[in-house]
Amino acid sequence: MSQPARHFRKPSILTAVAFLFGAYQLLVVSGFVSISTMELRLTHLMFALTILFARQPAATRLAHSRIARGIDMVLIGAGILASLWLLSRWKAIAFSGGMTTANDYYAGIVIVVLVFEAARRGVGTVLAVIAGLFFAYPFFSPYLPGILQGRGYGFERVVAFLTTDTQGIYGIPVGVAATYIVTFTIFGALLSRLGAGEFFFEIASRLTRGLRAASAKSAVLFSALIGMVSGSAAGNVAVTGTLTIPLMKREGYQPHQAAAIEAVASTGGQIMPPVMGAAAFIMAEVVGVSYPQVMAAGLLPAILFFATVLFVVHLRAVKSGITAAPADQTDDRPMAKVLWNGLPFILAFALLIGLMLWGYSPFKASLWAMVVLIAATALTRRMGGADLLRQIAGAIVDGANGVVTISAACAAAGIIAGILGMTGLGSKIAVLIDMGAGGNQIIALMLTMGASIILGMGLPTTAAYLILATVVAPALVKMGIPLLTSHFFVFYFGCISTITPPVALAAYVAGGIAGADINRSGWTAAAYAAPSFILPFAFCFGPGLLLQGTLPENLMAVITGMLGVGAIAVAVIGVIQDRISPVARGAAALAGVLLLLQHPLSAGLGLCLLAALWAVSHFQLRKKRDLFRRNET
Repeated sequence: MSQPARHFRKPSILTAVAFLFGAYQLLVVSGFVSISTMELRLTHLMFALTILFARQPAATRLAHSRIARGIDMVLIGAGILASLWLLSRWKAIAFSGGMTTANDYYAGIVIVVLVFEAARRGVGTVLAVIAGLFFAYPFFSPYLPGILQGRGYGFERVVAFLTTDTQGIYGIPVGVAATYIVTFTIFGALLSRLGAGEFFFEIASRLTRGLRAASAKSAVLFSALIGMVSGSAAGNVAVTGTLTIPLMKREGYQPHQAAAIEAVASTGGQIMPPVMGAAAFIMAEVVGVSYPQVMAAGLLPAILFFATVLFVVHLRAVKSGITAAPADQTDDRPMAKVLWNGLPFILAFALLIGLMLWGYSPFKASLWAMVVLIAATALTRRMGGADLLRQIAGAIVDGANGVVTISAACAAAGIIAGILGMTGLGSKIAVLIDMGAGGNQIIALMLTMGASIILGMGLPTTAAYLILATVVAPALVKMGIPLLTSHFFVFYFGCISTITPPVALAAYVAGGIAGADINRSGWTAAAYAAPSFILPFAFCFGPGLLLQGTLPENLMAVITGMLGVGAIAVAVIGVIQDRISPVARGAAALAGVLLLLQHPLSAGLGLCLLAALWAVSHFQLRKKRDLFRRNET
């Protein structure tokens, strides 16, 4: 996804609008301004569309065209007028049971058209096309064969449903963007402005100092910390990769290997609690559970994901002969001083997680975390009042600008969700997957995996999850998979789609930074993330991986999960203590799968197989060393 291009002559006006938007959202979320849910969603999307059309040109070659700027002004004006009209009419429509007028219909057409264009500009053509196919379904459903056939709906009714009801464009996705996501984007921007990125990188570097492949391991930790609040794996690669990829290349990794490691680590940031790329908030609303439940369920899979990456990084270093570099002593500041400088970030994150576990809503917790972050920064760094205010204002602007593409994706997802609910297409898709699987859960999960990867290709985390939650997840629920587990299943594969060829967007961005062949980077990233293609299947049959089982089941999941992903990493790289044969690699892969199945018998077999492989490798390595010593003497 390309970065927004500022193409008006007076960006200060746009900056003022973005600041007004962000400040307004904070006032509403904090409770200082009290408005209804529909009013919040209407005004949020109005601001988002205005900023997006002002910042993002219709096409790169038209960025400085006067005609294009004129068209953008028309779109902005039309969006504001249509939004204000619906804002003045929503109560009358609601109290009349949905009775609309011709002007409501015309305003609705404007909003629908603008949402499609905003999705195309802000997220990409893929999302706009997917939303367009769903939008067209009610008109063509009478002519479709079999289970997809429907009675059909008129254009006016579809537009009215999507724009005057809370089940369409102004549904839950936009509602989440207007509360949770905008608050966290501002929080993330404030962290960035006050230097959290530098602090996280220094901590990651110090934790891995003196280790084999220290730069690569610090890149993994750094990407995990930054990626969980970025909302986009490709965006995280663009931010962190420019720093981490050159370090890995200097350490001895080949360009495509460094690119793959960065892409996989940045993808993992999207599944790392507490934020999980903002999708966690949407999941909590859609599934109807508390946010701490979502956060707890996502913790162990995220840890296992990053354990996989660290295993791969270490084994790859062993195979390539990369040794531990001497510890860099250029920065000899005591660790206590580093932690003192990072105290505002530590306190902010601790308070954020603590308040959410205490029962506060995520956006209330993030507001208090911002207050503590600002106060602690002022005290520990003695930052001047004017400088601090500048950083706060800049963070509000950055956060407001950062949420507009997510809001466009949420509005497009609202079209999809609205059509699914209006026509019953969602239940039909679930029936199709059920029929294709023949009632077999494994086949249903395989089909769902394929659909999730295809639908998630090229989309940021929130957009991918929104589509998958409405289109694919209900099929798994129908097959008997628990609701939260079903949503985690599609969410994981939606995230993994960013490193799955042929459209491995995060890997392609990383390959470009590394100067590597992007296709080779994509396939290497997919191989490095191999255990992650098995994990979602494992937690469908082993509740302990989502910490949803009994205490013994959860403990077993931690142990067998860690050993399982390590075994698969051995199979991918082909190294334990030294290189192993293809047969041994196959045995390691089998051991990993058996361990991840979360059954006592399979775990026991996998553990025995893995122990045997380690023993054979250890014996062969000793034999090789003895032979080397004899040759030397």
